[in-house]
Amino acid sequence: MTRAVILAAGEGTRLRPLTERMPKALVTLNGKPLLTRQLEVLHRAGVREVSLVAGHCADAFGASGLPIFLNPRYAETNMVASLRCARSLFKGDDDVLVAYGDIVYEPRVLNAVLNTSAPLGVAVDLGWRDLWRLRMDDPLADAETMKLDPEGYIYELGRKPHSLADIEGQYLGLFKVDRTFAPLFFERYEHWPQDQPFEGRPIDRIFMTSYLQHQIDQGVKARAATFHHGWLEVDSLQDLRAYENAQAAGRLAAIYNGEA
Repeated sequence: MTRAVILAAGEGTRLRPLTERMPKALVTLNGKPLLTRQLEVLHRAGVREVSLVAGHCADAFGASGLPIFLNPRYAETNMVASLRCARSLFKGDDDVLVAYGDIVYEPRVLNAVLNTSAPLGVAVDLGWRDLWRLRMDDPLADAETMKLDPEGYIYELGRKPHSLADIEGQYLGLFKVDRTFAPLFFERYEHWPQDQPFEGRPIDRIFMTSYLQHQIDQGVKARAATFHHGWLEVDSLQDLRAYENAQAAGRLAAIYNGEA
């Protein structure tokens, strides 16, 4: 069985004023909350055990009826620290699907991740440039490195690219931790010296991509679940406007079909 946990603790500052009194995951995209879109796809795939990690405006999730793990330090920590609040899910009984709260995706994207067989299965969009062109003028301004070996395993992600050649695909914020590896997933985090920076940042403020890269560097296999298009990230008001304009012009479905 696969359990899912959606990371929705952040303040979503680039979506203000929408997020001043609501979590980022409850912002609507073309009339439907991001969380609702994720839940519909998860349930369709048979993933019924879904939890949230909440922080900012956590009470707003009460109507969802979902189990909630609270990150009381959400304003001063980052994604890995938030995910660790749900570490009780990582006992090894089930695979654990981890999803960011500010993304939406089609069923085929989710199925690609669920069908991976590796300690880590990471969603990778090979057609990412079309989405980035919709969102911004310079794709390199926000994209991160993604490099795959000939067998389809990731050996680098999350770095600052020097050119488009450094980006074979783009990380979504969606990955699966296999049940065989789940009990070990936080081991390196929990044993990291608190007074020692992790890539120049305090351990509780590290990026998820940095932690995944560290796992890979330590020999953990991370399989790329690849596809073209089928998802969106809603990180800013600019993103929302771009998607709504594309929807009105009939161009959004080529990148993300929210009804699929």
